[in-house]
Amino acid sequence: AKASVDESLRKLKTDYVDLLLIHQPFNDYYGSYRAMEEAYKAGKARAIGVSNFYPQHMDVLYQETGVMPVVDQIETHPYLHQNVVIDYCRKHNIFVEAWSPLMVGGEAMRDPVIVEIADKHGKSPAQTILRWHTQNGFAVIPKSANEGRIKENLNIFDFTLTDAEMAAMNALTKKNIRVGDDPLTYRFKLLAQLKEEGLV
Repeated sequence: AKASVDESLRKLKTDYVDLLLIHQPFNDYYGSYRAMEEAYKAGKARAIGVSNFYPQHMDVLYQETGVMPVVDQIETHPYLHQNVVIDYCRKHNIFVEAWSPLMVGGEAMRDPVIVEIADKHGKSPAQTILRWHTQNGFAVIPKSANEGRIKENLNIFDFTLTDAEMAAMNALTKKNIRVGDDPLTYRFKLLAQLKEEGLV
């Protein structure tokens, strides 16, 4: 982990990064986190955090290092509002950052509830979902290489969703649909796949 931090700084041609994240709670993640903590203390990172971590993973980090992450980057969108993780983060002042906030252009973009709310505000479903994220207090970085979409994604601060609209979108989490793998089951899924292919 230490070598990876230094290599990243060399490739980026900088002395520090704003934020370092561990991508998944796999293997010796607390050892990696300790290395990131050292990078933070050395001024190589302004903040350190995690991605795809559940409360039990962050508890281990705190027990091992005494330092809570400042960010937990998780998959969250109207169809997957990870309340247990989000509540834990809020309790411990950990900022939630949403990855795949638009479900990679998935089903939520066509959901009748979201489409109706978007139409009421004269906005697109994507803008409506991004506004839902910001009103929930999440950091959100939608991915796009299309200039028009990037501009559209930024144009979400001239309207506000009502409490009833927020509640209607929050209720969509009952669908519990993921676009990525669940960190709690991914390793077992991968191991089964490798066994099936005769690689382990």
